[in-house]
Amino acid sequence: MIRKIIKIDEEKCNGCGICADACHEGAIGIIDGKAKLLREDYCDGLGDCLPACPTGAITFEEREALAYNEQAVNEAKKKAASPLPCGCPGTKAKAISRTPGEAENASAASRNPSRLSQWPVQIKLVAPNASYFNGANLLIAADCTAYAYGNFHNDFIKNKICIVGCPKLDMEDYTEKLTAIISGNDIKSVTVVRMEVPCCGGIENAARQALQKSGKFIPWQIVTISIDGEILE
Repeated sequence: MIRKIIKIDEEKCNGCGICADACHEGAIGIIDGKAKLLREDYCDGLGDCLPACPTGAITFEEREALAYNEQAVNEAKKKAASPLPCGCPGTKAKAISRTPGEAENASAASRNPSRLSQWPVQIKLVAPNASYFNGANLLIAADCTAYAYGNFHNDFIKNKICIVGCPKLDMEDYTEKLTAIISGNDIKSVTVVRMEVPCCGGIENAARQALQKSGKFIPWQIVTISIDGEILE
């Protein structure tokens, strides 16, 4: 149908995230430092985000778009308001806005700033329908890799949504959760980073099965880190 819907000018967008907070329907998210319209059917076309934008990056346009789905929006709000896993506020889904060039212009006191762009990071805690997964380059990492490989944030987390786990210590199969994430979102690529130890095969196998079960053809790669912190493949 032809209807009024927001349009985001990425050249003007500074990634502040104010529009995402102003959008009560959850239609907008911050991906790779820019505001994105994550779901057309979540945008009601009323434009609460327009006056909130400090750079004038958001306007209206008339175009072919999915109809506003109030039921889907309400269901998403109910899920967001549901009790948190373990009752811990630290498990609440949150996109972390980072100003473009923030890392490159870091002060001497912070030469290696975090590249993490969302929370939580543990596979067993993330919500498969979290808005930050849409349009994401997904990094699935064994949690030991960040300790073994010194430049993990810049070489792997940068410009990716990062989720981590240890199949041995968690004692669970991540296949179902990873399948839900990949199937339910517009994932652009998948990178799996694992250690060379045999038990890390669990996270690699779960990712492989999830990709197969999703039925999607997504660029993907496996990177193996040695115990002494070298990339093996």
